[in-house]
Amino acid sequence: MRTLCALLLTGFSTLCSAAPNVVLVTIDGLRWQEVFRGADETLLSHKESVKHPEQLKTEFWADKPTERREKLMPFLWQTVSKQGVLIGDRDTDSRMSVSNNWYFSYPGYNEILTGKADPKIDSNALKNNPNITFLEWLNHKPRYEQKLAAFGSWDAFPFIYNESRSGLYVNANGDRYDIQPQSEKMAILNTLQTITPSPWQEVRQDSFTHLFALDYLTHIQPKTLVISYGETDDFAHEGHYDRYLRAAKRTDAYLAQLWQTIQTTPGYRNNTVMIVVTDHGRGQRLEDWQHHASKQAVLGYMKNLDTFPEGIVGANEIWMAAIGPQIKPLGVMKTQSEIKQNQIAATVLTLLGEDYQTFDNTIGKPINEIVAK
Repeated sequence: MRTLCALLLTGFSTLCSAAPNVVLVTIDGLRWQEVFRGADETLLSHKESVKHPEQLKTEFWADKPTERREKLMPFLWQTVSKQGVLIGDRDTDSRMSVSNNWYFSYPGYNEILTGKADPKIDSNALKNNPNITFLEWLNHKPRYEQKLAAFGSWDAFPFIYNESRSGLYVNANGDRYDIQPQSEKMAILNTLQTITPSPWQEVRQDSFTHLFALDYLTHIQPKTLVISYGETDDFAHEGHYDRYLRAAKRTDAYLAQLWQTIQTTPGYRNNTVMIVVTDHGRGQRLEDWQHHASKQAVLGYMKNLDTFPEGIVGANEIWMAAIGPQIKPLGVMKTQSEIKQNQIAATVLTLLGEDYQTFDNTIGKPINEIVAK
């Protein structure tokens, strides 16, 4: 009897201490200002950025920022803020920023996925990443075999993950979703992706990325999944504030559906953390909100923005959110020091029960303040 009890207790302890799964979501270029303040009144009324200002105000305007932000991202504020943590509200001394010197996408994604900035990654060129992401490192461990995947809307992701070297499953712009057995719904989505024109040559619509990733999550059940949405950034670059806001709200709905799926799927329920982060910020003013680039970037790759010789002020400011049983329910967390983008990789590895220093002892440290022991 004593031996049986010991075995039961050991099994129970192992079950309870099992490392969680992690779903890491990136939202390209969504400003912290909209996330924490809601729609910007100046931009909401700017006729060059909005086709139907009065209609947009009905959708997104309220006198209080707390009400505006909930109109824009209801899941984030009705669920994540109550059960999890948010960082990046500079109005309340919650600060987060990139550590790379460029303030645009490829350098930002490299920093998120490798845990440190690489000054040599100074463009968005479709070149294989020389650096090893934490997903590639995990992919060489037996317990993660066939348990890792990345979905993204931008065609640069296969290069960012160095798909050919890493052996990771990466599904990005234009890629068919051929996971078998394939449902009729996925077959139809593959056809629709082929015949539905995207507004952008290099980025597919987020709806395809989301639905493919959701199917993979449900049927393959990876240990770690990264999903990267992109429409917010592209609509912002075009100066369409109305489409940018609606893309943000759609993305919030995607997050809600992801979390609902996680919470209703055996093996994921009560044992999965969802982390949301952005790759860069944007300008703070009417004249520069569309853009993002550092002063150094404007001298080189982003020289088309040379009318902003100091770069785009505020484009280094980002935000994040996290929810799950291993995340402290802190709401909007005040930061003692500025949280950095390079801390995401170590945080994910720590949540997975891995020693981040074995991966790379020079990367940013985990955000231990948010992790429940």
